[in-house]
Amino acid sequence: MKVKDLRPRNRVDSIELLIVEKGEPRSFTSRDGLTGKVCDARGKDDDGDTVSVTLWNEEIDKVKVNDRIGIANGWVSEWQGNLQLSAGRYGKLEVLE
Repeated sequence: MKVKDLRPRNRVDSIELLIVEKGEPRSFTSRDGLTGKVCDARGKDDDGDTVSVTLWNEEIDKVKVNDRIGIANGWVSEWQGNLQLSAGRYGKLEVLE
C-alpha cells in the first residue's frame, strides 16, 4: 500500500515507510484513566509521499529517524484535516532491516 491510497477511518493491510522526522514524546491520560506516551513522526513511502505516523509507548523508543518501518493491520485517522497512520490497538509496527 502507498500513502496516496490511505483514507480516513480505513484499515491498512501493510505499508512500508522511511521515518524522516520524529517529534518529542508527550504524556497522555486516556478517557479510561490509563496513562502513556505518544509521539508524532513523519514517514515517506517509495514514491516520496509523506504521512503523519503516531507512535505509542514502546514504539517511541523502537523507532528512530532514518529507520524503515512496516505497519501491518494498521489504522488511518484524520486530525485537523491531516491523515494520521498508526499500528492501532490490533496492528503491528516493526523496524525493518
